[in-house]
Amino acid sequence: MLADDIPAWFSNGRPSAEAIQAVQILQAADLDGLNPEDYQASLFARIVEEARRGASPANDGKADNAAALTRAMERFISDLHYGRVNPLDVHASFKAPRRQLIPAEYLRQAVAGHALAASVRAAAPQLPLYRHLQQALAAYRELARNPALQRPLPPLPANRIAPGQPYAGARDLGQRLAAWGDTSPGAEAGTIYTEAMADGVKAFQLRHGLAVDGVIGKSTFAALNISVAARVRQIELTLERLRWTPLLTNQRMIVVNIPEFVLRAYDTKDRSVRVSMNVIVGKAMDKRTPLFVEDMQFIEFSPYWNIPASIAKSEVVPRLRRDPAYFQAQGLEFVSAGAVVPDLTPANLDAVMHNQMKLRQRPGPANALGDIKFVFPNSDNIYLHHTPAIDLFDRNRRDFSHGCIRVEDPMALAKFVLNGQPEWTEQRIRKAMDSGKSATLRLKQRLPVVIAYATVIVKNDDRVYFFDDIYGNDRLLDMALRKEEKSRLDERKRIVKQGLSG
Repeated sequence: MLADDIPAWFSNGRPSAEAIQAVQILQAADLDGLNPEDYQASLFARIVEEARRGASPANDGKADNAAALTRAMERFISDLHYGRVNPLDVHASFKAPRRQLIPAEYLRQAVAGHALAASVRAAAPQLPLYRHLQQALAAYRELARNPALQRPLPPLPANRIAPGQPYAGARDLGQRLAAWGDTSPGAEAGTIYTEAMADGVKAFQLRHGLAVDGVIGKSTFAALNISVAARVRQIELTLERLRWTPLLTNQRMIVVNIPEFVLRAYDTKDRSVRVSMNVIVGKAMDKRTPLFVEDMQFIEFSPYWNIPASIAKSEVVPRLRRDPAYFQAQGLEFVSAGAVVPDLTPANLDAVMHNQMKLRQRPGPANALGDIKFVFPNSDNIYLHHTPAIDLFDRNRRDFSHGCIRVEDPMALAKFVLNGQPEWTEQRIRKAMDSGKSATLRLKQRLPVVIAYATVIVKNDDRVYFFDDIYGNDRLLDMALRKEEKSRLDERKRIVKQGLSG
């Protein structure tokens, strides 16, 4: 970097107000789940304090110190805006947002305009969830000092307990629930798992994506014993993921949070959630829904389901060989070179297996896509759609699909999507969905769809909700971050060994 590009952190050997402010910003990096020492906060605090007291000669290394502080601030701004690791190191198919903020230029303008603190905060994700998670991070770091949360609960009798049953850990459980805010402090002191305590467990279960029944079984007991340190790390990982999300300028967007199995439609002008519903996502075992940001462009009413070759070969053709009646019952047909072939024959099944024909399902009540499909073109051919298997929405864990996302309330979503096209009334939407005749509608305005992965969120009740890392993505991100943290530690050691100027 040229000397002219280095902000004026020092003048006549004394630190500027911006230099003092920069040190305070770096020292507070942990509020964003970042490590202050990644930016040598302690070192710069000492350098600036010594310069402020005039403890060193006016020109003793100040140019080198200014260059080093500039590099540290640029790294912090980059980490805050884009994240510490490249998303592609964790998700090979992730479509990273285009980089628009240039840290060096951004920093220089912030210092020149005497707006360093405000500019740095503006570099962070401007999302309500990000701010709420910052508050949750501080709260859970404080909880880590609570003695009631530092020891494991005693084992359960017979691996489960229900209200009214004795439990040697009832007192510890009550203290733990009170610390998390799921019950009132001091409400429990005996050795019986009471109804009042079960109400607290229900609140806990609700916040952790568990069956809300007040019974402590294997899953609830495991969640109750997860350490606060692990929850702190979970929040830090979610903050990192939010930094990968592009700053969306559109007034409206749709976000699907995979671990939560929930879709929310936002009016970003006033940050409000206009529609919220349960969803079904790809199977964790082998059909995971990918993460990306794409624009919704079409709606298909009464859609055909063009069965992917992998599903046709592994599931549908074997079923048809065993049960030929399945062909008519499901409204299936073959397609060859764009022509419909309506007859089920062994030769046609063989043709599907050899990629010479395709199978598709006609619109109708049995159609796997239901009566509507929301299309946002992407390389993985993922879309939102309804489903006839509505009973699956009542499950707590909802990873049942082949990768696409099934929505619980397609009418509510369609009304949100078509809000800017008033000619599409609810009656007209319903008629198109029920027509049994496939039709495609191009949206007048594209609508961003974010397929996200947040295992921690803060809802409107200001409570913190945790969800299982069903795809293991948090584990992969944690490994990538620890690798990056080690690399930065090695870098700091090298700088100390070589001298501050490098």
